Amino acid sequence: MLPALPIAIPIILPIAAIAAITKFHLSGEDLSIYDAPRLPVTFSPKNPSKGASLVKTYLIENFIKPAQEGSGLEQLKAKRARFDEGGLSRDFDAKFIQDTARFGTTEVDGEWTLVEGADPNRRLLYLHGGANTVGSAISHRPIIVNIAKRTGCVVFAPNYRLMPENKRMDGVTDCRAAYRWILENGPDGPSTTEHIAVAGDSAGGNLSLSLVNHIKDAGLRKPDAVVAISPAVDTTFSAPSLKSNFETDLMLQPLAGPLVKTPKAILLWAGWKINKISPASPVISPIFADLSDLPPTLIHVSSDEMLYDDARRYTNKARAQGSDVKLQSWAHMCHVWHIFDEMLPEAHAAFDEIAVFLKEVGFSL
Repeated sequence: MLPALPIAIPIILPIAAIAAITKFHLSGEDLSIYDAPRLPVTFSPKNPSKGASLVKTYLIENFIKPAQEGSGLEQLKAKRARFDEGGLSRDFDAKFIQDTARFGTTEVDGEWTLVEGADPNRRLLYLHGGANTVGSAISHRPIIVNIAKRTGCVVFAPNYRLMPENKRMDGVTDCRAAYRWILENGPDGPSTTEHIAVAGDSAGGNLSLSLVNHIKDAGLRKPDAVVAISPAVDTTFSAPSLKSNFETDLMLQPLAGPLVKTPKAILLWAGWKINKISPASPVISPIFADLSDLPPTLIHVSSDEMLYDDARRYTNKARAQGSDVKLQSWAHMCHVWHIFDEMLPEAHAAFDEIAVFLKEVGFSL
């Protein structure tokens, strides 16, 4: 058998190298150690509200059915238009001002949201969701206005660069630039601010938590508070709820369908190729960072959504490392239910909790 060994080496070595890269560079630490303690659902009524059925119908019509029609650039454009329509089709009791965040060579257009009596010395950077491919300051006006009204802050939402036209890191760079800019600029022009907070949902929640890691590592002024709504924190896709909550998450189901059926190693290598960065990098998977010394952080998540375990694991790790992270979870809700404020009383209950949290940390009026 020994003479055959040299013949096998050219086959064995590449396989061993691929396995080693997958385990040590792409997979990250074993996050299952943060499955405990099993945090209880914070708000768990026996039955969902009547509005939940309206949202379910909306998700079927606007997420499930369009996904069945295929994918491609035209479908992506249509999805972006549907997202923006949610902000354009309503009259908001707020003023929207277009502006451009500039830091170094980076310029990011965006939108200030001002409600009556808003204090320009209380600024919130809001990073919209949309799987890094859709969404804008306009599409997320329902969330932004609700937070602004309850806190009296001014909100800047940057339109960071989206994929696939741009690289994943382009969006990260834009958010970092927007934070540095908002520290020195308000809706009326250049000025420092007394209070600063960061918030975001879904992919924007990912960007918010990634941004906080960057701020800490760079020695910048940390925000007074962070709010992450249904955040994606683990791009290695290791959370059990990705599969266990697949049937109950109608919003993410079309996007995640291929993920739950694909072998883990293939997912990791595909993610590396698409994002041009390791899936386990803290830049796109903030849970893999050192989570000590974080600002006060509030995380909202539904126990029915696929990212439920992302939120639980992040909370458990951050607490274990000494950070003040609060997790509030809702039963029967969809991913980022906050945006359905016209249908769901639970959305307003969630906004009220955000306002209470921001007041407790001294950010709200």
